[in-house]
Amino acid sequence: MERQNLEEGLQATLLESKPNGTGIDFSNTRLPSPPPSSSSVTAVLVFSTLVAVCGFFCYGFAVGYSSPAESGIMEDLGLSVAAYSVFGSIMTVGGMIGAILSGRIADILGRRVAMLFSDIFCTFGWFAIAFGKCISKMIMELMFNSTICKDVLWLDLGRLSIGFGIGLISYVASTCIYCRNNDKRSPGSIYCILSCNINYNTKNSVNRLFVECILRTSNFLSVQLMNTCGFSLVYMVGNDISWRTLALVGAIPCLLQIVTLFFIPESPRWLVKVGREKEFETTLQRLRGEISDISQEAADIRDNLETFHQGSGARFSELFQRRYANSLIIGVGLMFLQQLAGVSGMAYYAASIFEKAGVSTSLGSTIVSITAIPATVVGVLLMDKAGRRPLLLFSVAGLCICFFVMGLAFCFQEIPHMEELTPILVLVSLVGASVANSVGMSGIPWVIMSEIFPMNVKAAAGSLVTFVCWSCSWVMTYTFNFMMEWSSAGTFFIFSGVNLATVIFIAKMVPETKGRTLEEIQSTISTSFLL
Repeated sequence: MERQNLEEGLQATLLESKPNGTGIDFSNTRLPSPPPSSSSVTAVLVFSTLVAVCGFFCYGFAVGYSSPAESGIMEDLGLSVAAYSVFGSIMTVGGMIGAILSGRIADILGRRVAMLFSDIFCTFGWFAIAFGKCISKMIMELMFNSTICKDVLWLDLGRLSIGFGIGLISYVASTCIYCRNNDKRSPGSIYCILSCNINYNTKNSVNRLFVECILRTSNFLSVQLMNTCGFSLVYMVGNDISWRTLALVGAIPCLLQIVTLFFIPESPRWLVKVGREKEFETTLQRLRGEISDISQEAADIRDNLETFHQGSGARFSELFQRRYANSLIIGVGLMFLQQLAGVSGMAYYAASIFEKAGVSTSLGSTIVSITAIPATVVGVLLMDKAGRRPLLLFSVAGLCICFFVMGLAFCFQEIPHMEELTPILVLVSLVGASVANSVGMSGIPWVIMSEIFPMNVKAAAGSLVTFVCWSCSWVMTYTFNFMMEWSSAGTFFIFSGVNLATVIFIAKMVPETKGRTLEEIQSTISTSFLL
């Protein structure tokens, strides 16, 4: 059961069907209306999806928090670079723990209760950051009759708790939003709960394909957009309010989700998996509408669960067989390079980069926050047209160039009459790097990972890739400030070199997976390099 949950959550990214080759113009295509007996979108369904997606807003806010809060926390608490690096990076440790336990927690508690559990951890974390000094002072006076308070301890504990919460909710919310599609044209196809049960009873496959492509795009867009909105919000308001107030702002979406969770139904898939058949059918009927015929959908859900249960008995050690070696190198390699490319450090500590370059942190953070949202939308829309591989190459090449320019800009600080170029070049290149990352490297590696592994090892591969992702993220977020103290220019030249290596890796080893079957993907992988 845990493997099934993990596999579903890790595949919570958009994988579209075969590209259209008919040459038909869809601009004037009228979508057929579903008959009364078909499943349809209901208010309960839309509301439930929006509540689940709110978890990704919390994720984005938590990732961006450490940048605008850095100067205030270090000044108010007198933290060293090492101490603040611990604070910034410890969230990834909590995320690693949360991701590892998420499948088991969701299995035992259910999706809705697991999200509630996650929100409680996140809310506690934000309150610990905001009120840690008062809490620790009260505890010390009551228990030890001392006025000495350890505000830093509560700061780190709160950040760790937030990490655990987002590590859990990023998986649980994904399994609440996404369902598996039976279309064998795309082995890892995922449909949003909004789309997987809209049945258009028409013989026009072009219309149906058009509907599916639109809905799949909207699914991935909703997740990426909510994540980016949380990140942009903390960047936009973080420089105008104190870090304690900003922590309280971060608790608002968590509290909002706690309240709204009591008004949404449990996941039908989980209900049928634990044998609560009556509740399963009642919940499914509520989600689809009273007039909808859910018999076929209910049968499909049962069949899919049974099929996956029969094919998910592979042990973790089987992942390391020679036949999976190429897929493993591609999946782990992409995650490894994604995290060590410098984007995590840039996102966590952008304010300190602007400060070193002489750029107004308020101006720089505001521009980054404004450009991030449209860049995410463009990236998702382009993925349908351009494919994964070209978009990845464009994204990583952009990161390589932008980081190289940032390295040069910091070199200019040491050259007379050229130091005036540093603020402009750093601002432009950092914004450019943020846009380039949003367009491709931010989410596409997860899409490719879910497409290149066969079903029987997908859960094990997901576990390994998730561990690599969080581990490398911790390395980057902890060491970034030390690297900047060593050499700002050298730091970004190193990141530029890592992205150049990533371009070569993608060009030589990563196949295009858009609209291809598992067999076609495996054939391409086996010929891309010999193992």
